[in-house]
Amino acid sequence: MKVILVHGGGSNGRIASPIGILLRQHGYSSVSPDLPGYGVTTCAARDVSYDNWISIVADLVDAEIERDGKPVVLLGASLGGMLAYQAACKSRKAAGVIATTLADPSDPDTRDQLARNKLLARIGGPMLRGFRFMTDPMRVPIQWVSRMRLIANNPGIVELLIADRTAAGSWIPLRFMRTLMDSRPLIEPERFDLCPVLLAHPEIDHMTPLHLSKKFFERLGGEKELVILEKAGHMPLESPGIDLLENAVLRFLRRVVAQRESTAPARVSSLP
Repeated sequence: MKVILVHGGGSNGRIASPIGILLRQHGYSSVSPDLPGYGVTTCAARDVSYDNWISIVADLVDAEIERDGKPVVLLGASLGGMLAYQAACKSRKAAGVIATTLADPSDPDTRDQLARNKLLARIGGPMLRGFRFMTDPMRVPIQWVSRMRLIANNPGIVELLIADRTAAGSWIPLRFMRTLMDSRPLIEPERFDLCPVLLAHPEIDHMTPLHLSKKFFERLGGEKELVILEKAGHMPLESPGIDLLENAVLRFLRRVVAQRESTAPARVSSLP
C-alpha cells in the first residue's frame, strides 16, 4: 500500500512528513508533494488553481500506480481532505480516501467559514468572477482571505506557520481562491462508491468545524467511517486526538488491504 499525503491551504509536503514517517514504520510507503504555490514548487500564477490541484493529485495517483503497481490511498489534511475526495473522483483508481475535514466549498455555510469573514465570502466570489481578467494574476497573502490563524490551537505553532512563506505565510494568486469557491464535487457524494472513506475529524476545529464536514460526510453513499479526534484542533497535535488519528489511519489501511486481498482473483498454477 502507498499513501499520498495531500496538504491544505496553509501547509506543504514537508509539514506532512511526520505522518509519512509513521506510515513507513508500519510498512507503508508514502509520497508527499508540494502543490503549486506551496513548498518549493513554483509556477506561473495562471497555473495555481484549484482545478489544477485536483488534476495534479489525480495524475499523481495514476503515475504512482503505474510506477510500481501498489494500490494508493489518499490522505488529505485540512483543505486537502476535500481535494483528496475530488482527486479520487477524477482518477477513479484510489483504493481509499482519508480526510481530516470534508469542507465542501459549494456549500454556502462552508464558503462563509473558509473566507476570512462573511462579507468577503458573500461579495468576494462575484467580484473575483466579474473581474477575473484583472484579479486572477494578483497574489495576496493567504491569511488575508482566509481564517489562517485558526489553523492550529497552539499559538506558537500558528506563528511558526504564518512566518513560513512556503506554508501559511504564502502568497497565492486570487485565481486559486476564485476556482476554489466556484468548485463543485466531481461526483455528488450520494453517488460516490469508488472506495471507502475515513473522516478523522478534530473535535475542537475552529477553522472548519465538525458540523460542516458532517453535512458532506452524511451524504456519502458508499462505505464510510467517522472518527472524532478528541481535544484536537484543526491541525491535530493534541492528545488523545493525535493518537486516535494514528490508530484510525492504520486500522483503515489494514482494512483496505484485507478487502483488496479478499476480492483479488485466485491464481492458478499450470501443471506440466
